[in-house]
Amino acid sequence: MTIRVLLADDQTLVREAFALLLESAPDMEVVGQAATGRQAAELARTERADLVVMDIRMPDLDGIEATRLIAADDDLAGVKVLVLTTYDTDENIVDALRAGASGFLVKDTRPAELLDAIRTVAAGDALLSPGPTARLIERFLRSPSAPVAAGPECLSEREREVLALVARGLNNAEIADALGLSPLTAKTHVSRTMGKLGVRDRAQLVIVAYESGLVAPGTP
Repeated sequence: MTIRVLLADDQTLVREAFALLLESAPDMEVVGQAATGRQAAELARTERADLVVMDIRMPDLDGIEATRLIAADDDLAGVKVLVLTTYDTDENIVDALRAGASGFLVKDTRPAELLDAIRTVAAGDALLSPGPTARLIERFLRSPSAPVAAGPECLSEREREVLALVARGLNNAEIADALGLSPLTAKTHVSRTMGKLGVRDRAQLVIVAYESGLVAPGTP
């Protein structure tokens, strides 16, 4: 299966470098390039992209708002967004995840890691590095303007355990191993948890887990 990728970045050299890398992979195809967030949202529809590699800081419409447009469009329900961030200076990554992004990637990542990240997100998994994610969310939660999310009271005890493990960056196989379940059962628990909480993917589960206090930033 070929992954149809749209590249969104206001720097032409960055887009072209990413395009050359992605086109070298046998399972990827670059179907378009956008210099603004608005172009990204439009091209995601017209080019039938599977995944958008989205920069945050772009003119006209930034990557967060573009991600929100894509996530809110029923016709683009299958489109995943992988957000680019500078991490050390970019405080907007949590907002991007809340807007509907399925994960984030540091811009100075190695080429092989970028390809693996695209495959991971395209397959439906969140790309969240537990350490950086915890620190970013901790900074966000310290803000006096941070909203307070409703706790996951609707979940069963097992689903709360699964949610906590997702928030710590475990995949389905690792969750199954930690809880003594089959991988299929772990996957079912994750899907049911997303359904009960009304979130679209694992990245949103991480936000809920941290905002509700189920997982505290910095805990092992």
